[in-house]
This record gives sequence, structure tokens and C-alpha cells, in this order.
Amino acid sequence: MAVVKRTIRVNAPIEKAFQVFTERMGSWWPATHHIAPEAFTEIVVEPRAGGRWFERDAKGRECDWGRVLTWEKPHLVVFSWHLQPDWKFNPDPARASEVALEFTAEGAETTRVELQHRHFERHGEGWEKVRTGVDSPGGWTSVLAPYVEAVNAIGRKEL
Repeated sequence: MAVVKRTIRVNAPIEKAFQVFTERMGSWWPATHHIAPEAFTEIVVEPRAGGRWFERDAKGRECDWGRVLTWEKPHLVVFSWHLQPDWKFNPDPARASEVALEFTAEGAETTRVELQHRHFERHGEGWEKVRTGVDSPGGWTSVLAPYVEAVNAIGRKEL
């Protein structure tokens, strides 16, 4: 099974690390990484299993990315990734890979975040393109870098 993994550490308590990832994604997610015709103004993660994961533009139009499969705040969130090899959304859950993020406290002020993007083969023909894209320097590495900066800047401050 092809899996893309990334491990990062942030200088914030686990609750804050989880909150910034799930509630403030639009503030740190690279603006170049959108699939709608217009750039997003926010990214929404509905905080429950079965919730939507989507982007919204300035005109209020929404573009789905996936669903929340697991919501175990502040330790684990798993999303379905419905973006196909052409980077377009396919609503079929059987054609979606998964992005799992596990948050582990390493003391009161540090959190380890382990990302696993898995089940690429579910995308069908061309699945290797999805895996290569998210594993490239412009993939998860460039997406997580501004997340680390955002969490570290917030630290223990209230959001």
C-alpha cells in the first residue's frame, strides 16, 4: 500500500494544535492550493464524523474536498480525500483516499502531528499522480509549513 507520511512538531498544547488545524485551516492553507475556479476565502471542516471538508470563495460558492471520517478531538481527525488525478472532486467514497492526522502531546507546550495520506489506489487509474503530487515538495510539505508557523505564532494565546 502506498502511503505518504509527514511528522511535524509544533510549539503549542495539543488542544491548540488540533484547533488551528481544524478550525483555522483557511488562515494557513496555501492560497494556491484550491480547486474551485476562484480562490477560497475560507476552508471549513465541520467538527464531526460525517461532516464536510470544503472551500468557500468570496461569493459564497462552495467546493467540496472530502468528508470527516473520524473526529476524536484533540487526538485524531481523518478526512476522505475526493480529489482525483485531474484534481477534480468525485463524490464517490469508494474513489477517495484518506488523510489521517494524529496529534500527540509531548509535554505541555509541544505537540507531535503525524500525517498519513493513504489508500491512493482507491482513486483508480492514475492514482500514482495523486500520490506523487501530495508527496512532492509542493504537496504536504508545503501545506504543513505554514501550519507550523501559524501554530507556533499562536502558541498558548487564545484564538
